[in-house]
Amino acid sequence: MSALVLALAGGAVIGLALGALGGGGSVLAVPALIYLLGFSPVGATTASLVIVTLTSVTALVAHARDGHVRWRTGLLFAAAGIGPAMLGGALAARIPAAVLTAVFAVVAGVAALRMLRTRPHADTVAPVRPGRAAAAGAGLGAVTGVLGVGGGFLAVPALVGVLGLRMREAVGTSLLVITVNSLAALATRAGTVEGLDWAVVGPFVGAAILGAWDGKRLSAKVSGRALQRIFAVVLLAVAAFMLVDATL
Repeated sequence: MSALVLALAGGAVIGLALGALGGGGSVLAVPALIYLLGFSPVGATTASLVIVTLTSVTALVAHARDGHVRWRTGLLFAAAGIGPAMLGGALAARIPAAVLTAVFAVVAGVAALRMLRTRPHADTVAPVRPGRAAAAGAGLGAVTGVLGVGGGFLAVPALVGVLGLRMREAVGTSLLVITVNSLAALATRAGTVEGLDWAVVGPFVGAAILGAWDGKRLSAKVSGRALQRIFAVVLLAVAAFMLVDATL
């Protein structure tokens, strides 16, 4: 199968994940770029940040039009993570690839289990505590910088479980957080962007953007609890695969 076809298929899946679930794009993009398209780990993490940043902006616009973005909470959450994301990005170059992969798998698995236990808030909007939002955002930013991902797979559980947002609001708000964190992480990887294979990354981005619109429509037809379960199952599968790969 040609690289172009694989890029289009992979981009469509990542876009669906971001549009419908508000996260998971980087978790899926990094393995796809490495194992299907032959990118190096450094190239894959950089390319995934480019892909997820552009796709997240597209999905964010769609969710914002429906009033599903808590701007104050999202900006506070994201602002607290900018510094840690940049520091984490600098630290990542000093950590062995196998260790990064194992840590990535463990963090994704823990987030998935938390999502399975947490029930969405269907009817009420919980008050947001600035201190808790800032602390959670800083932790998320650090993980984003170290692991080279947008952080949506952690932002959604944090926004639901820690800050008490309803699932649909958490999905929309996480896209704002992903965009800011990804841009901050990319700032520390500017030197690796020029070496990307844009003949592959370009179609990947295009398919992901189209997929994000379809994912947004899907999210309007599926219950919040069902979205949580889908999100958690995807995370567990990816975590198991990457943990096995790290130990081989």
